[in-house]
Amino acid sequence: MGMSFKCNAEIGIIGGSGFYDPAMFDSVSEVKIHTPFGPPSDIISVGDLRGVRVAFLPRHGKRHSIPPHLINYHANIWALRDLGVRRILAPSAVGSLKEEIKPGDLVIPDQFIDFTKNRRYSFYDGAVVGHFSLADPFCPDLNQKVAETARKLGISVHSPACYVCIEGPRFSTRAESRLFRSWGADIIGMTLVPEVVLAREAGICYTTIATVTDYDVWAEKPVTAQEVVETLKSNVEKAKKVIYETIPAISERRCTCDRSSENALV
Repeated sequence: MGMSFKCNAEIGIIGGSGFYDPAMFDSVSEVKIHTPFGPPSDIISVGDLRGVRVAFLPRHGKRHSIPPHLINYHANIWALRDLGVRRILAPSAVGSLKEEIKPGDLVIPDQFIDFTKNRRYSFYDGAVVGHFSLADPFCPDLNQKVAETARKLGISVHSPACYVCIEGPRFSTRAESRLFRSWGADIIGMTLVPEVVLAREAGICYTTIATVTDYDVWAEKPVTAQEVVETLKSNVEKAKKVIYETIPAISERRCTCDRSSENALV
């Protein structure tokens, strides 16, 4: 993709500001990256986590000021790739479309349904045409490792699962929520697409650590803002534990994600 490789980090974390705890990292430095698509969501923090170089990028900016439909996903993925990142762990908050997937649970999806409407979905918008396979959009190796780690920690985790991504920033109507349930989707969120698609095009292994904040409106179980905030805080701690234990356990052996462009370019 014509990117330079500084090899400053092996693993990238894309998450909300709550997922960045300076105490998790040693030797933290901040890196400002310029991309052909403009600036990423924020300055990237690079540090050591249990002997592994990790880059952290807050998806919505450190002040959580960028709504889902206005995130510069292209710049975010490009910047991480430019730093040498080969694997991305992406925590995100989601709603549940299934009774058995409860607030506070973690979900590691293996499929998605794209219900976004106004986003740019590819790096290949110009001279080169690319048709990438997303039959299995997430890295199976990373998915398995993260799910195993969560189970070992005694955290309730659901995998495999299907994530439906909506445009946002509004939430679903009841009719939409019931439709998504009828499709067999398990969780609903606003940030997966095109993030996961661009990671595949960049040859980066990608997994989502989806944390359930509440039931979507199909359930007609109203929650207060305070309840959602409390669940969010609890979820952040769970996701941080999973990331802390997963990163040193990731093997250096690569799967086939980095060869995604072999049969994709026209």
